[in-house]
Amino acid sequence: MSELQIALLAIGALVVAGVLIYNRVQERRAKRAAQRAFRSGHDDVLLEQPAHEAPQPSMRAAPPDETAQPDPAIDYIIEFAAGHPVAQGALREQWNAIERRHARRALLAGSADGRAWRAALQLVSRDGALGEADLIEFRSAVETLAASGGAAVSAPEMRAAVEAARALDDFCAESDIQVVVQVNGGPFAGTKIRAAAEASGLALEADGKFALRDDAQRLLYTLGAQDGTAFSAATMPEAAPQALSLSLDVTRAPDTRRSFESMVGLAHQLASVLGGRVVDDNGNVLDERAVAAIAAQLDSVRARLEAHGVPPGSPAALRLFS
Repeated sequence: MSELQIALLAIGALVVAGVLIYNRVQERRAKRAAQRAFRSGHDDVLLEQPAHEAPQPSMRAAPPDETAQPDPAIDYIIEFAAGHPVAQGALREQWNAIERRHARRALLAGSADGRAWRAALQLVSRDGALGEADLIEFRSAVETLAASGGAAVSAPEMRAAVEAARALDDFCAESDIQVVVQVNGGPFAGTKIRAAAEASGLALEADGKFALRDDAQRLLYTLGAQDGTAFSAATMPEAAPQALSLSLDVTRAPDTRRSFESMVGLAHQLASVLGGRVVDDNGNVLDERAVAAIAAQLDSVRARLEAHGVPPGSPAALRLFS
């Protein structure tokens, strides 16, 4: 094989990787734009899970994100302090209303003596950037809360915060990447899928997908039916999907390269066990060159996130990309 042919193959692998990642970035951008256009500041009770519809006992429910603290890199933070400890009961009752109003994007942290507090509102999420109206409402509510406890308030300038939110949202949109690998050639027996997944450490969760988590219970990647049909313990024996999708949420998965390589390894294992073939999200066979090219691009994304102070899988990243 000539040097020119080798070079062309390498370029082809990079193009495949670039198209795969580009497509997922575009999907995330479109989703963020739609959410900005139609979002509401109030919870939608029609979308909330009724209390009696608890996850099935045979499934492992996904744990909540780590306990977060106000972070000046991603939050608008208002400080208030009093010469005496602020009454906890009344303060928490008012704060709970603020938290609900802002879709749980608000955080409150107090000093050990109960005299000093920091109220924070997240600047950006996958719903988009914090708007000026929401910020004004939040600041007004916190000032009212502080006044009720006889505390003095110190708050940053709001216009700068809104501009910072827009800039951060642009950065997040560029970095919000999902990598999907598929195993097609089914139908595949559900019992074999479950056996292979569990042998690799994945567990079936309440959303109907198998998930691999690290020791800290952070999500690494998921495995599900390509058509979106949810798996369940009760129906796995009858399940027969035509194709499977393995998905890595780059910004939320720690140790991005290792997670990606593990995901690809499982895809090949599944293909071997089930008699399928491993392809990318566009149906192209995923060979070693394409895998290496994608891994290199993921390293670049990870470095960009780390330079911005939000390493993949960190508490800040889990909050921003949620």
